[in-house]
Amino acid sequence: MRLLLIEDNQRLAELIGEGMLAQGFAVDRCATMAAAHSALASSAFDLVLLDLGLPDGDGLDLLRALRRRASDTPVLVITARDALGERVLGLDSGADDYLVKPFEIAELAARCRALLRRPGHCLATILEAGNVALDTSHRQVHVGDQAIEMPPREVALLELLIRHLGRVVTRASIDRSLYAFDDEVSPNAVEAAVSRLRRRLGAAQADVEIHTAHGIGYLLAAVSPPAAIDDAP
Repeated sequence: MRLLLIEDNQRLAELIGEGMLAQGFAVDRCATMAAAHSALASSAFDLVLLDLGLPDGDGLDLLRALRRRASDTPVLVITARDALGERVLGLDSGADDYLVKPFEIAELAARCRALLRRPGHCLATILEAGNVALDTSHRQVHVGDQAIEMPPREVALLELLIRHLGRVVTRASIDRSLYAFDDEVSPNAVEAAVSRLRRRLGAAQADVEIHTAHGIGYLLAAVSPPAAIDDAP
């Protein structure tokens, strides 16, 4: 899942970005409304984390502009404005949730997952494909009864492929989901990530396979059982 974090406090933005990356999210950061408008115009995000006190304007104006454009991207306001009237104003201006600073990353991540589980959005709690199960809340993967250790980026890739089970996910879509704007990404980063996940699933005897659609992307599919042999004369 890809988030846009709009926060002008550099240290806080770094801490949130690092914390949410560990929770399995790719995070792009903007420090101004102008940069946020540019990012939102050029890329699709699953969710926006919005500070209100920005150096070039009030984040509520950005929020209202999003809703005027009929954008249904979930927006979670993160702010020090804790008065009841401020919270009501934020929600009435189009925010989907409102979290007052300071907060713990665990709560922020849980609120993000809750927003993405709402009807019309994309995050179920448990995803399954064959004997593979992914707990999106705790970022845990099981193959059968066996817990499989995976780094966050492989978990994110597996999640993306399971959500599109049986359908090709383009290389560009994978790149956008896994990597933020300022990540240093090698030309073969997606191929390498897929290769590592493929080996890990194979070693765990998962009954799913990652197929390559040459020149397009990748597809996760269940392994077909062997055909039965008819011994009848």
